[in-house]
Amino acid sequence: MDTERPRIRLRPKADARRIRHGYPWVHLDDVVTDRRTRALAPGDIAVLEDAERAALATVTVNMASRIAARVLDADPEATIDGAWIAARIATAAAHRARLPGGAFHRLIHAEADGLPGVVIDRFGDAAVLQPNAAWADARAEDFADALEGLGIRHVLLNATGRARGAEGLVDGTRWLRGGLEAPVEVSMNGATYLADLTGGQKTGLFYDQRPNHAFVAGLARGARVLDVFSHVGGFGLAALAGGAATALAVDGSAPALDLAARGAELMGRSGDYATRRGDAFDLMTALGEAGERFDVVVADPPAFAPAKPALTAGLRAYERVARLAAPLVAPGGYLTLCSCSHAADLPKFRASCVRGIGRAGRQAQLIHTGFAGPDHPVHPQLAESGYLKALTFRLLD
Repeated sequence: MDTERPRIRLRPKADARRIRHGYPWVHLDDVVTDRRTRALAPGDIAVLEDAERAALATVTVNMASRIAARVLDADPEATIDGAWIAARIATAAAHRARLPGGAFHRLIHAEADGLPGVVIDRFGDAAVLQPNAAWADARAEDFADALEGLGIRHVLLNATGRARGAEGLVDGTRWLRGGLEAPVEVSMNGATYLADLTGGQKTGLFYDQRPNHAFVAGLARGARVLDVFSHVGGFGLAALAGGAATALAVDGSAPALDLAARGAELMGRSGDYATRRGDAFDLMTALGEAGERFDVVVADPPAFAPAKPALTAGLRAYERVARLAAPLVAPGGYLTLCSCSHAADLPKFRASCVRGIGRAGRQAQLIHTGFAGPDHPVHPQLAESGYLKALTFRLLD
């Protein structure tokens, strides 16, 4: 270990045992701050000590963030270099190799894969790297080298998003290796999706909903399906692959709906797939007023409660989604409601959905609770890594 590596120390009130037992974050008010610690640059590597100056772990530091330190390695003498990054990625890749989906999956899921703040989605021989923490942003080339070692020829740096702002990072997108101009064709659950890696949301496709797509598709044989907040086809295309008669996709993004329609065309189901662009709340209201009914309705909105300050408003928004979606479900049909807000835990989200369904005057059974797929592992001590919830109700009347 570099003997000049800086050290940061926990305050006496901080729970050092929590770090020893695997918790990956150190909050700013748990750290002793002095001239030396305040002088550390975002992304610097340091040794974390307990209040008695016993070394606990190797961490990356950002004193400008509410998360002052993130644990990189339980070994205080670990060397954080390209070889270390490649080893972590290889470990993650070994797990994904045992999962269905081939070379199309989330390869790195941040803290849960031992790479704090890092998200990598793989699309065959292409990958999108999102370094949402300063230490990783400074080492983007090391990540690209490691991905090349897996046979990935195209690596896109997608340096955008709300999380980067909290780290004081600037936005920007560029190819680190290779480059693709056309959307990537992705097969999931028998459906065909088109992922726009450079112009789409996040990394271009949401792999986390794969098992929930499959569950809804199993309910959709012969059904008329409504997919609200559809993005590039999500649940609707999966439902068509599962035997749905028709699917209507609603989203505010014209480019996303265009990709969804092209996916239906590639599946040979363009005649059974329709899109409608506009505000989802307005369109659900209009469909209800027109007396439209569907056998399966899905609403998979963006994160209405991305952090605790937005929780109250976010829960009201989820309740409103449920209230507007429930009347669109035919008697005996199914309603799937989703949340990707980690601040809205499962009990709070479920309560909001139940209130909304009740306010719509519908009686329901909760038949299934879904989460992200196994390529999105959950850090057992970090609830934020288990953000996705998908509730499927059967509406009885």
